Amino acid sequence: MRERFELPRDASGEPLVYFCGHSLGLMPIAARRIVNEELDSWAARGIDGQFVGQRPWVDYASLMQAGLAALAGAETGEVVAMNALTVNLHVLMASFYRPQGARRRILIEAGAFPSDRHAVAGQIAWHGLDPRECLVELAPRAGEELLREDDIDDAIGRAGDTLALVLWPGVQYLTGQAFDCARIARAARRAGAAVGFDMAHAIGNLPLALHDWDADFAAWCSYKYLNAGPGAVGGAFVHARYAQRSDLPRLAGWWGHDPATRFLMAPRFDAAAGAAGWQVSNPPIFSSAPLLASLEIFMTAGIARLREQSIGLTRALEAEIDALPAGEVHLITPRDARARGAQLSLRVRGGDRRGRRVFDALAARGIVCDWREPDVLRIAPVPLYNTPDEVRRAGAALRSALATVG
Repeated sequence: MRERFELPRDASGEPLVYFCGHSLGLMPIAARRIVNEELDSWAARGIDGQFVGQRPWVDYASLMQAGLAALAGAETGEVVAMNALTVNLHVLMASFYRPQGARRRILIEAGAFPSDRHAVAGQIAWHGLDPRECLVELAPRAGEELLREDDIDDAIGRAGDTLALVLWPGVQYLTGQAFDCARIARAARRAGAAVGFDMAHAIGNLPLALHDWDADFAAWCSYKYLNAGPGAVGGAFVHARYAQRSDLPRLAGWWGHDPATRFLMAPRFDAAAGAAGWQVSNPPIFSSAPLLASLEIFMTAGIARLREQSIGLTRALEAEIDALPAGEVHLITPRDARARGAQLSLRVRGGDRRGRRVFDALAARGIVCDWREPDVLRIAPVPLYNTPDEVRRAGAALRSALATVG
């Protein structure tokens, strides 16, 4: 699949080693063609592009359903491409965070991606409640960097009938830890709480099974492993049991109206069946078109095959890290391949100042990864476009950088 992507290059025109797909995936070559086709349709047809042409815009979101359903492990009607990640979290929590009586708390992981925490705290405050009382953040045990599955179960159980919602990541953005989402969903059910997942770092990275895991909802962005470009349209999952729940409170918008009667312009809101009923606005065509190009690649490759290759690449990178001089770096991502995706997160001996210099030295050697405050270097070999040779080159560059950075 590598030949289907544009590869960033250095000043001499040689491809860089791009290990940053966990932050922004590479551009599918076909994305340019599809975006240009939509621009041409706009130029040639104006408003008629909504209803005629190769891909009429009025039905654009439906073009992405099959691919997203395959990656999310969902029924087609359970997924929709819409909005952006944090907007989708707000839209979905408006329906699934319904504090009543003592049941008003939300459980998230300590150190959640800031936007998730802002959204959760904002929802709590929106209901007139105090985030200091209603936001529960579960941290790893003292002296540990990863969360234990048993501790997640216990935290949900302890919250019990005070818990309204569990909002959990499929993969934790900083550590790269992947979670047993089915187990978390079961624990939430036992406690009587709703359960949602942020799949930003999981979709396109790991095989998912949101329907079978019995999640109430999930949301994701499409610019990381889904390679849809900066600011790309996000996505959402709503379980099929809510497909006809027009009575469920929601932040309604015209595009979430039943498409059969949408253009009658009636004042009453009749929700579309499935996840489509949570749409607020019509899809942004130019930030959706690249996702079509990427989903075609995923459908060709298959997420199961990609996962198999991803495990091999990540193990090879782990071996390169283990071969470095003792004590130079510390791997904080789980060693168990089942408990992680493509990303490995490292801390460098000497703390954040030396770690940042090592990061800069890697960039100077043509290795593109990223730095997350306060002291974490994240590296992700993505199976769609990265190779074993690039893993070896990254290992050599890291060894050289560590040797030269004091």
